[in-house]
Amino acid sequence: MISFAILKKSPLFSGIEITEMQSMLGCLSAVEKKYDKNELILHQGEIVDYMGLVLSGRIHIVKDDFWGNRTILSDVTPAQMFGESFACAQNQELSVSVLAVEPTTVLFLDIKKILNTCSSACVFHTRLIRNLLSVLAEKNLILTGKIDHITKRTTREKLLSYLSAESLKAGSPIFQIPFNRQQLAEYLAVDRSAMSQELSKLQKEDYLTYQKNVFHLKDDFTH
Repeated sequence: MISFAILKKSPLFSGIEITEMQSMLGCLSAVEKKYDKNELILHQGEIVDYMGLVLSGRIHIVKDDFWGNRTILSDVTPAQMFGESFACAQNQELSVSVLAVEPTTVLFLDIKKILNTCSSACVFHTRLIRNLLSVLAEKNLILTGKIDHITKRTTREKLLSYLSAESLKAGSPIFQIPFNRQQLAEYLAVDRSAMSQELSKLQKEDYLTYQKNVFHLKDDFTH
């Protein structure tokens, strides 16, 4: 059964009441699917005409090169969306894959039904389209932020850029990131061993402390 409480938290349904969502989902040909941990939800090279919204679990948008090296492009949690850019582009092959990193439930929505108002002319359909455009714009800004991290010259600079951004997002020098060490290395496109060594150096130099995926940045570090 679809969790309307999760849908209410999604930016796609911002400003739309649960009673309206119930009628809209039929218009949008909504389909709910469940996935096991490490199961691929979408495959690189596919053409999709629907977008996904995570109801539970967690997914990663990943890109694998010819040799099997993986880069994590983004982390998607409940109430967040994925695949909307490719669906909107129409007949555009996926350049990425979508992987469930834990048991996950996804709600798929027909992008054509979102972009074209239905025959019953839902009052809130225009708001839905505006919300989708806002999500696309926000994701472009997030992608710009990631590009800023990975274009730094060294592993240290990439780490500090990312951790600084996560601290600012959390509004605290103590924060938790959504990645384990391997996933963080894949996200920043760096060697895991080199990254782990750099983290150890940063801790010894008193830039930061960390325990698993919880970090504490110091503003009184010594050089």
